[in-house]
Amino acid sequence: MKLSDHIRLWNHVSIKVMDVRHIMMGPGEDLQSYRLPASAFLYAVRGSAQVWLDRNEHTAKRFHVLHGGKGLCLDILAEECFEYYMIFYKAVLPVPSRQEIIELMENNDPFQSQYAFAPSYPLALFDKVERMHDEWLRTGTLEKLHVKTLFYQFVHELMRQLHDQGIEAFKPDLVAQAIRYIHDHYNKPVSLESLTQDLACSVGYLSKLFKEKMNTSPIHYLGEVRVSKAAALLLQTNATLQEIAESVGYPDGFSLSRNFKKYKGVSPARFKSDWKDKEKGEDLPLLRRRFDILSRKVRRYSVNEIENHYHYKGEVNISMYRSMRQTAMTAFLCLTLLLGACSNAGTNGGAQSTGGNAETQTNAVKNTDGPKESQQPKSRIVSTPKGDVEVPAEPKKVASDQYMGQLLKLGIVPIGVRDGMLKESWIEKAGISKDTLSKIESLGGFPMNAEKLISLEPDLIIGSIEANIEQYQKIGTTVFVPYWEKNSTAGPIDKFRKISEIFGKQKEAEQWIVEFEKKVADAKKQIEGIVKAGETVSVVQLSQKDLYVLAAKGGNYGSGTIYQMLQLPPTEKALAMTEGFAKVSLEILPEFLGDHVFVYVNTMEDAKAVLDSAIWKGVPAVKKGQVYIYGQSGDEFVMEDPYSLELQLDKIVNVLTNHKK
Repeated sequence: MKLSDHIRLWNHVSIKVMDVRHIMMGPGEDLQSYRLPASAFLYAVRGSAQVWLDRNEHTAKRFHVLHGGKGLCLDILAEECFEYYMIFYKAVLPVPSRQEIIELMENNDPFQSQYAFAPSYPLALFDKVERMHDEWLRTGTLEKLHVKTLFYQFVHELMRQLHDQGIEAFKPDLVAQAIRYIHDHYNKPVSLESLTQDLACSVGYLSKLFKEKMNTSPIHYLGEVRVSKAAALLLQTNATLQEIAESVGYPDGFSLSRNFKKYKGVSPARFKSDWKDKEKGEDLPLLRRRFDILSRKVRRYSVNEIENHYHYKGEVNISMYRSMRQTAMTAFLCLTLLLGACSNAGTNGGAQSTGGNAETQTNAVKNTDGPKESQQPKSRIVSTPKGDVEVPAEPKKVASDQYMGQLLKLGIVPIGVRDGMLKESWIEKAGISKDTLSKIESLGGFPMNAEKLISLEPDLIIGSIEANIEQYQKIGTTVFVPYWEKNSTAGPIDKFRKISEIFGKQKEAEQWIVEFEKKVADAKKQIEGIVKAGETVSVVQLSQKDLYVLAAKGGNYGSGTIYQMLQLPPTEKALAMTEGFAKVSLEILPEFLGDHVFVYVNTMEDAKAVLDSAIWKGVPAVKKGQVYIYGQSGDEFVMEDPYSLELQLDKIVNVLTNHKK
């Protein structure tokens, strides 16, 4: 990043110094795979060492300065007595901040950047670092304030010398950091949140980079690593499935078996027996060598607590260690690929071919024996309020924070939806089977849970709230279909048509719309004469604390069914509303009410105060008995999908016809 932007962000952030350490290493002593718990400066004082910042090698000599961000993997091999300081700090952008500063921080976080250089005027920095450490060892609050002051002076001098020398910081390879983290921690509980927290980045940003570079998600890659390690242990040892599961990060043998089959296509037992059949007459020298050569890594720092200081000493030739590790890992990778090829060959060549393979073979025959069919497009362009989006022509794994009913009506079973979607009352009333619901994962509230969403690897995401779209886009192809536009909602039929366009299922949508319009026409005949010529209708929502009058257009809670579908005439005030609803007081409520009043309540208990009031009882519609309490919170009037619309139509007709009787 530009040094000017680097300095600009230093001027905006709030800094907290986390720790200042003074460390000495003897010749040949090393530090292996220490993951920085916060952003840090390393300031060399005496001697020399080879230093690796995420495997980027540097020679650190007297007065050299190195910097790395939280999550960076630090390795040091002292060539002679090596003395240095470590200054750990945390930088936080205060809220609120200008949007340009927020974007600059998101795109070029200097506190995660790596750089190393030899200062032109080293003593100006040395004085501040030495005084900083002396003050840090004291316990008073005044001394801690002095430490912060000295740190800012250190940074100011550092930035000045970086500027004079024309040195630019560079962003770390976040994907490489994540991969190394996964290989170092696969046998521990790892979640996407813990991974991104340790690497000081957002879930969406890491997921997007990982997908672009590795063509998979971090959690899927973690599963691959764990299963590959488990496969090696299955072949090399007689450990039980439970023992192997615990050693590779799974809580039990059942979890290991389920994931093993997911990644390898066969159960652990089948994998081991198949290999034994193929192993006759062969040995596994490379695999055994891998287990003989590599011992467990020794941690010299705790990666969990910044307060833990350097506490272990030993001599290891780090260059030899790296060479052996790379050789062994290459050998193991070759063996894993061989096992996968054998397993796939056995699966594809045997009688138990999968349906997918059978389909491929059938298509191959068709292409050989018959004329070539025109290829179907692999994608389509969908227009959205945020611009055109290219989506898969036939997405197989759809996640959506809204519109589950629309998807199901089009024959699309989503892999995941917002949790509230799975609790809607229309589901049971519409006869949606438990088998169908079992295929749909709950993804939490708004926005949908990023880790769960990423683990499902959707090829299409549908979002209904603009503020969440950017996060979804970092995970996968996203289409924005707004449910609300300010305080108005689009017509339910328009929404259904929009969803159908995403999947090229306009024909299926129109078929349902035609059938529904026939039901509407029949419903109109059933209620004919209840609302007489010249009379008007109002729709009121009584919430727990407030009163709302719903507009002739853009409202919810069944107002679309009452006004647009059944075409019951709204009042002038309802027609004049520019938004979907208006919040009113009880005193002026009568001004908004027509000859017939439809009432939607949160609960009857909540509505009691209004319904028992003198103002309400004095309304002409109330006196004439032309008030219809048609629904309450949590029922089929909450949503506007095809299933809900069918139920709403039946309910309104029943309320009116029963009232007439």
